[in-house]
Amino acid sequence: MHTPSVDSPPRSSAVRTTLRTALALGVCSALLLVLVAAAWHPLVSVDGDISRTTHRWAVADPDVTQVCRILTDWVWDPLTMRLLGAAVAVWLVWRHADWWTAGWLVAASAMGTLIQQALKAGVGRARPVWPDPVDSAHYAAYPSGHALTATVVFGLLLWLLHRHGASPVLWRTALAVALVSVVGVGLTRIWLGVHWPSDVLGGWLLGAMLVALAIAAHQRRHP
Repeated sequence: MHTPSVDSPPRSSAVRTTLRTALALGVCSALLLVLVAAAWHPLVSVDGDISRTTHRWAVADPDVTQVCRILTDWVWDPLTMRLLGAAVAVWLVWRHADWWTAGWLVAASAMGTLIQQALKAGVGRARPVWPDPVDSAHYAAYPSGHALTATVVFGLLLWLLHRHGASPVLWRTALAVALVSVVGVGLTRIWLGVHWPSDVLGGWLLGAMLVALAIAAHQRRHP
């Protein structure tokens, strides 16, 4: 007769909790996607009001706008985020010979890229258009690839730090950097007038959902 291992109940509970979190985020993401695709007037109106206000600020304050360009194009750019994730994957192999977690990290990041590009093509939402633009961007607007990628990469890295028993100082520092980066990259996209606010919200929700699903998969394989 098979006797369950001691860690089976906690492991199962952790997976269920993470999956419930992913489900809640998925429902919110699906609802927002429907509203965006249907061009729901109240959402479009709020997006327009916020975007027009922040665009006026961006035009009036070129110094802040230039800082936002540097942050969004270099520091928090999706390519920078993917390279950060790849560097951590290399470190996991080099220091811990953990090929499975390294591959999991790369695969989760790649899945985020595929999902965002598929949604951009499927929804085809136009980006804001201004007579005096302060920046430009390619592809469709929804969801924000910057917001989604930063959420996925920082979310996974924070979980790995926690899993590896990071010191309190390191954990608090990493958490602060992650929060500033994820929130900051979304705000820079709105400030620069290349995304509607709901694009950024969609990126955050989808990114968080992917993080929860990836963590659940890891918990099942390596409790």
